[in-house]
Amino acid sequence: MKRPVVLLLLLLGFTEVAIAQKARWIWYPGDFDIWLSNKVQNRRTEKGSFYPVFWKMDSHYVLVEFHKVVELKEPKQIAIHAEGTYNVKLDGNLIPGTPEKVWVPAGKHKINIKVFSQATVPSVWIAGKTICSDASWRVTIEDKEWIDETGKASDVSATTYHYAATGEFADPMQPPSAYKLPVVRKSAVATTSGLTDFGKETFGYIKLHGLRGKGKLTIYYGESKEEALSTAGAETLDQLTVDLPVKKDSVMPLSKAFRFVNIVKEGNVVLDSVSMLYEYADLPDKGSFSCSDPELNKIYDVAKYTLHLCSREFFIDGIKRDRWIWSGDAYQSDLMNYYLMNDNTTVTRTLYALRGKDPVTSHINTIMDYTFYWFMGIYDYYLYTGDEQFMRQNYERMKSLISWVLERRNKDGLLEWRPGDWIFIDWAAGLSKEGAISFEQLLFARSLETMSLCAKLVNDKDGAVYYGELATTLRKKLFDYYWSSQKNALVHSRINGQPTETVTRYANMFAIFFDYFDAAQKQAVKKSVLLNDDVQKITTPYMRFYELEALCAMGEQAYVLKEMKDYWGGMLQLGATSFWEEYKPGLTGADHYAMYGRPFGKSLCHAWGASPIYLLGKYYLGVKPLTAGYKTYLVQPELGGLQWMKGAVPTPDGNILVDVSTKQIKVHAPAGTGTLRIKSKTMPAGNDIEVISAGDNNYEITIKPARDYVINYTAL
Repeated sequence: MKRPVVLLLLLLGFTEVAIAQKARWIWYPGDFDIWLSNKVQNRRTEKGSFYPVFWKMDSHYVLVEFHKVVELKEPKQIAIHAEGTYNVKLDGNLIPGTPEKVWVPAGKHKINIKVFSQATVPSVWIAGKTICSDASWRVTIEDKEWIDETGKASDVSATTYHYAATGEFADPMQPPSAYKLPVVRKSAVATTSGLTDFGKETFGYIKLHGLRGKGKLTIYYGESKEEALSTAGAETLDQLTVDLPVKKDSVMPLSKAFRFVNIVKEGNVVLDSVSMLYEYADLPDKGSFSCSDPELNKIYDVAKYTLHLCSREFFIDGIKRDRWIWSGDAYQSDLMNYYLMNDNTTVTRTLYALRGKDPVTSHINTIMDYTFYWFMGIYDYYLYTGDEQFMRQNYERMKSLISWVLERRNKDGLLEWRPGDWIFIDWAAGLSKEGAISFEQLLFARSLETMSLCAKLVNDKDGAVYYGELATTLRKKLFDYYWSSQKNALVHSRINGQPTETVTRYANMFAIFFDYFDAAQKQAVKKSVLLNDDVQKITTPYMRFYELEALCAMGEQAYVLKEMKDYWGGMLQLGATSFWEEYKPGLTGADHYAMYGRPFGKSLCHAWGASPIYLLGKYYLGVKPLTAGYKTYLVQPELGGLQWMKGAVPTPDGNILVDVSTKQIKVHAPAGTGTLRIKSKTMPAGNDIEVISAGDNNYEITIKPARDYVINYTAL
């Protein structure tokens, strides 16, 4: 326990300090996340100029009331810290001044603390022997209607109260606004003629040692040597005016992404050396993967490093250029996170920041598909964590966003471009965005299914039926309007009420792992689209993620293994130390670094490049939740040509451990009920197991918690 907490409680006369370990700073749900995202997303610079986001930015509520009803057997004293100006009421009676300590008498009492803060998020920290600030407190912005734990309105002083949000901020002397990522000093590996090499892609603050003299100094940052040496083309830089008669160390004010830095001096400026303060989010790995293929192990390790670099206060797209929170990028980071760090806080913080506040005036990030990825992110978060409270806290935000979307449908009940929208899908040359695109309708249907699920969780029975019927209707239209029996695929778009002839991969591959196709359609689409070189190929790791997922869902792990080694292995052969925003094998030299019409516009560390983490955990180790929070789950290992593999998949209750060779499978799970599904030439055998034959060399075995399973079989 931190010393300020202990001293505070000792000053209050407490002999027990355990309650302080439970006390956390609390705030209105989503407000800290939105406030912090505004800081983070406005750090971007381009060639030294401020470069803000191009969508609406919201802010926190400046006046928030915190409320709790307590019942005590004897009087208790509480300590109060607040970020902002505040007052305290006990049973509706205002306590004079701004009390830092309050006695609460024996019996049942209501505590209300109202906080105002314009610059930071109104928040409080409360600690006593039996009373502390935590997620059981309620908060309101004075919108005159209360909400109980079921999400339904209740008549309690005619005010809306949500449960408070909280985090890991336990120190009363360190409020939420003091939050920042930790740093650690790292040295360069080489310096030659002003060019400093840190050995691999990294992120942090450049530190100049022994800076002195008079003149100017410019730092050109480069993810590649070519970028750092290009004073005209480098995407990011720092410029300093130096007037130092004696040596002084200087740390740059903003963190940057780089491997190389090129320092150009003017006048008589000199310096002794260059180091960096590496900035990171302290998110330890819980999941793991290793196998018989050394190249695949290297791909996994570099994917891990890539994801960690892009996992900061939020899940951001990449560390060099945007450093923004893009919904499509974040959705993939969420999925990878569930198989590596399994950190809930970064997921929920990112989802809150993306959604922002009402009223809704545009799509998330202005992109139609990114709005739907937000809904899908909510669904997956619940599936992997079982966190119903987060769903309840966000249901009203979900309703207002989906209502806005529904109002934008055309006469056929479909969505197409409207002024202010960006139809993204993917970076692909010549990809048509005209008309009602099948990919967007498919994501829309999945979002409506998420709405129906959430409505059931908050006991909104009418909403569950309403959204469910909308989803069913839209799924029917998806096949009525877009399925071509001639092409054995969903066509790309519908213009002026007529389907086009173009087939693209996007809707077809999503429909496979959404299980929107029946078995025959899946097989047809695999042949006519996924394995058809005449259909426009995907060049970004972003959509390769989904393409390879669809193939894995079809049992093509051997093919996908080769694709991973060719694609991600290809970047490694070019010297990549993190995975890129885009990779085109046909390019050569510095042309690999160009994008957006700029010679070094491409990000060489992009979160969506880390997808092997997800693929290897879900489709090779074969672990996925079947019901929320892994109450039931599936383990369906697929070697895909490997001789052996082993790993850990994190769950809310601990890791599921899987160790597979061609002759033996070992499984251990801490909780829940699992199904081990395997293919074997022989009947699987092991101690105290019941094997069920599903036909065609397929077998199932029930996995019970806290048991070590060793099963002998013969791989097909």
